[in-house]
Amino acid sequence: MSALAGLITFLFTTVLTIAGVGAAFILIPIFIALGVELHTAMATALLLNALAMSVAAVKFVRGGLVVWRVAVPILIVASLLSPLGAWVSHHLDRAVLLWSFVAFLIFAAAMMGLYTPRPRPATARPGAMVAVGTGVGGLAGFIGGLLGVGGGNIVVPALVLFGFEPKKASATTAIVVIFSSLSGFLGHLSLAGMDYGLLAWTAGGSAAGAALGSWLMVDRLKGPQVKIIIALVLLGIAAHLAWGLL
Repeated sequence: MSALAGLITFLFTTVLTIAGVGAAFILIPIFIALGVELHTAMATALLLNALAMSVAAVKFVRGGLVVWRVAVPILIVASLLSPLGAWVSHHLDRAVLLWSFVAFLIFAAAMMGLYTPRPRPATARPGAMVAVGTGVGGLAGFIGGLLGVGGGNIVVPALVLFGFEPKKASATTAIVVIFSSLSGFLGHLSLAGMDYGLLAWTAGGSAAGAALGSWLMVDRLKGPQVKIIIALVLLGIAAHLAWGLL
């Protein structure tokens, strides 16, 4: 079982590293289907998210793809507004919220293929970069907390629609996912015991998949190809959420 989980982790991590969103959202139900306890599955998948994005971040940073003036504000503001979103969610119909998010993901995926925003120049003013990061971070943190989903699913399409080159959008989001995943992991760790056999196999698959995915993204794929992969990932997330609601 652990070896199969490691292979599955490798395959999904490879593809999702290219998009910069992390594989936890798909690994959690797979681990549960393989017989892993719920909180152990969640803690393991989130730790793998942080591991994979950390491995990928080395390649992304060396390739000069991370826009730090955007990544840092996203991290700070998302962390502040995520608890507010979680609090508001207790007063709203979760099913309606999730169906709305499914619609947003489908819209964002369609825009990836149909809309080409004006490229944001590399020489853009620092203040403008911080403003974008603050706005995107607030949106991602609040909606992520509201729906209990990964903020990376919101950050990537938002940055692309703001005019960021797809590779830079994915790489910048990967930095955010490291910290949000670690935060989620620590929260679930107190509720779960770790399966260290499962962790050993999946950590190997996660690290290898992240290394391959980051190499493909930086050295082999062009911006339009990355954009298509991001669109397909968003559609996959939408389908996954819709299936759970049916």
